[in-house]
Amino acid sequence: MAVLAECPVCHKKQSIRTKLCHCGEDLDKAKRSQRVRFWISYYLPGKKQKRECIGFSIQEARDAEGKRRSQKRENRIFDIKPDDKMSFSELAKWYLKLEKVKSKAYYPTLVINLDSFNSEFGDMIANQLKPADLENYQAKRKAKGYSDSYVDQEIGAARTVINKAFDNDLISGDVVKVFKRVKKLLKDNANARDRVLTREEFDRLMKALPSHTRGIVATGFYAGMRRGEVLNLTWDKVDLKNLVIRLSASDTKDREARTIPICRALHDVLKDIPVAIHDNHVFLYKGKPVKDIRTALKRACLDAGIPYGRSVKDGFVFHDTRHCFNTNMRKSGVPESVIMKITGHSTREMFLRYDTVDDADTRKAVEQLEGFLKSSDQSNDQAPEKEKGANPTSELTPRFSYGAEAGI
Repeated sequence: MAVLAECPVCHKKQSIRTKLCHCGEDLDKAKRSQRVRFWISYYLPGKKQKRECIGFSIQEARDAEGKRRSQKRENRIFDIKPDDKMSFSELAKWYLKLEKVKSKAYYPTLVINLDSFNSEFGDMIANQLKPADLENYQAKRKAKGYSDSYVDQEIGAARTVINKAFDNDLISGDVVKVFKRVKKLLKDNANARDRVLTREEFDRLMKALPSHTRGIVATGFYAGMRRGEVLNLTWDKVDLKNLVIRLSASDTKDREARTIPICRALHDVLKDIPVAIHDNHVFLYKGKPVKDIRTALKRACLDAGIPYGRSVKDGFVFHDTRHCFNTNMRKSGVPESVIMKITGHSTREMFLRYDTVDDADTRKAVEQLEGFLKSSDQSNDQAPEKEKGANPTSELTPRFSYGAEAGI
């Protein structure tokens, strides 16, 4: 067994006698300022190494090490569980420093969600959280006017931290159970949107939009790109000659590179946008990259007679252009696999969430059924005549005349 010190900079776990980490951090100085987290390391049966984070006190780490030695001598090694002495804010701070987490596209949103959760539970030791605490948090956030989906997003962010901490032996499974027992406020896909602009609505909207937002909406409608992908688009990603937009892994939400074809209608819009010398972004307003178009889009929708807003009946928001793209591609006969390749949907479930089946689809389905039944009836009418050698072109033969001849 051993007590280890975790470098606050590179997070390498090393002997407590080490004074200078390989990254250059002065560990003695870091210990005095209580920035060093202490761990204990030991082996379980089967030579499986186990590490537990104890906290920022070396004395508590030594006490924990002594406890584990005693448990091994008394053959109670399977009773060993983490002591869960870390607060939620400490767990969140540890999680947000992980390099893989920092590289995520939604990292800024994750920080905001965890800050909100920390304002309520940050000082609480993780293993003290109870399901009732999380349910009360849900009720409080709803009372302040936050939507079910947003509250679920905040608790979901906290749940992600807890699961990661459990995987790294920072907490026990009891804390994970707390989050599993709390149900989401929003049922699966209950907030899925199905607003798809008709061609007439889209044309009216394009005419009502100011020039600096027209290309942004057109790109969403004709290319199915996400809002962030559109607003952050730079000219080096756009190949008007070969009619493609090439997004690198760092440009997309799922961190996978994507090639998006440019249709002629979108080409006509993009080619008229001037290329700035001082900034490589495609969409600029007064010389600066466009960050938000909600105000302009809301005003344009009002002028075009289109309801606007998520909470408004049949309301339209920019993200709905992605629904428009998926639905229109499917209606035009493009295979699902090809649509998913363009939009970056990794699962069919998510693709279906963006594919809206409307009244026109159901009417077309009924018409197809009628056509099938009609062709089936005609086949039944003609089949007996062929069997009896009747002239298949005769329209005067009674429908069931073969039955009478057979004595039926």
